Amino acid sequence: QVQLVESGGGLAHTGGSLRLSCAASGRTSSVYHMAWFRQAPGKEREFGAVIHWNGVGTLYAESVKGRFTISRDNAKNTVYLQMNSLKSEDPAVYYCAAGARFSAKSTDYNSWGQGTKVTVSS
Repeated sequence: QVQLVESGGGLAHTGGSLRLSCAASGRTSSVYHMAWFRQAPGKEREFGAVIHWNGVGTLYAESVKGRFTISRDNAKNTVYLQMNSLKSEDPAVYYCAAGARFSAKSTDYNSWGQGTKVTVSS
């Protein structure tokens, strides 16, 4: 019921930054918890970060903690992922997800974007 469209992916250098955006539309989109997952070639989908529907709480994977920041602007129905200090293990397709549970499990989310590719050059 919630449609998600990611943008902001591209090429960055090691130590550089990117900001991903996810625009949500559809009925009751503002009451969903919003998360970012990523999937590298040959690997399973991996949790990155989640933010509560009202922005009061966040949870990060250890692999990105201290480097990535998730935020949301409910007035614009948009969630962001600020990615700093990019490393060689960060290249992947990044997916935005929405769900009713505040969770790090991909199966708890029922709405997904199409993904945006992040590439990091050495």
